[in-house]
Amino acid sequence: MRTYDLALIGFGGVSRALAELISSDAERLTRQLGFSLRVVAITDLAFGSLVQPDGIDLAAVLAMPRGADFSALPGGSADPRNHDVIQDCPADIVVEATFTNPVDGQPAASHVRWALESGKHVTTTNKGPVALHARALTALAEERGLSFEFEGAVLSGTPILRFAQQMLPGLTTTSVEGILNGTSNYVLGRREAGATLEAAIREAQELGYAEADPTADIEGSDVRLKVAILAQQVLGVDVSLASIDTQGISGISDADIREASEQGLRWKLIGSATRTDDGGVTAAVRPVALGEEHPLAGIAGATNAVTFTTNLLGQVTVSGPGAGRVETAYALLSDIIAIDAATRTSERAAAAELVDLVGVTL
Repeated sequence: MRTYDLALIGFGGVSRALAELISSDAERLTRQLGFSLRVVAITDLAFGSLVQPDGIDLAAVLAMPRGADFSALPGGSADPRNHDVIQDCPADIVVEATFTNPVDGQPAASHVRWALESGKHVTTTNKGPVALHARALTALAEERGLSFEFEGAVLSGTPILRFAQQMLPGLTTTSVEGILNGTSNYVLGRREAGATLEAAIREAQELGYAEADPTADIEGSDVRLKVAILAQQVLGVDVSLASIDTQGISGISDADIREASEQGLRWKLIGSATRTDDGGVTAAVRPVALGEEHPLAGIAGATNAVTFTTNLLGQVTVSGPGAGRVETAYALLSDIIAIDAATRTSERAAAAELVDLVGVTL
């Protein structure tokens, strides 16, 4: 049975959810997937770093109290040592789940590059390195015969990128638009129910949808990163973040909410990218009052959705969870499954080439 050794870079909610899944449901995963998973390294700003080539006791690590660090454990240190751990640990796959930097994608972009340069596959949920550096990092991965996967960077556990890549070939997609931030969608729904902006944000924070600082969600910068990723990965055109006209939802007044409701409209924060006649893309993030005939108008709560407009099928809409630690951990697992599939395909191709060379059937 094949085993993939993992290095978890960042040990926050998403990585911990993946570790919990690996620790508590290992037998089922191995049976269904045809391979097993073992964590051999963890780095984190709070906990430090831990490298144990024979496998880390995840249950023990998950039980560590807040404020503890890895220094008392064999192979542990209070220093994260990200560079050294990524370069030198015996992992097959690096799982990058650190914070998103919308300015330059660092330090996550360096984490990905270090992993690829040291011969390791990468999966990340981090929007920064994907929105800003995906082409260069993907090219590096291909040059090294490795995989760089990032399904969770747009809609968490809902496989929107893989859906477009695997289910829409043969179609020309002319535009993609979506509700790409569950927090803003939840807040707008609560505004329609009569809550103030401040009260709706507090509710979203209490439910775990919004961060302590909700600016990226409310003012649209989170969606802007996702629009850049969709433009590149679905429409095949690079769009700079500066060129994406971005407006959040804080400017929607109570009067705007009432007027839309009287007209049967619903406010949604929409991220969109549309092909132009000259082969480029126009992209925007802005609140839009949608009529009930629009496929995104009925998307409620923290749910996300994307509508692809195509030449042969018209509009195709996919919806699902766009946030949540378990949901995002599933995105990482789906990337690992994709890495396994690519690895096996590569091995079969190498075996076939060997057969051709020696002229025998293995």
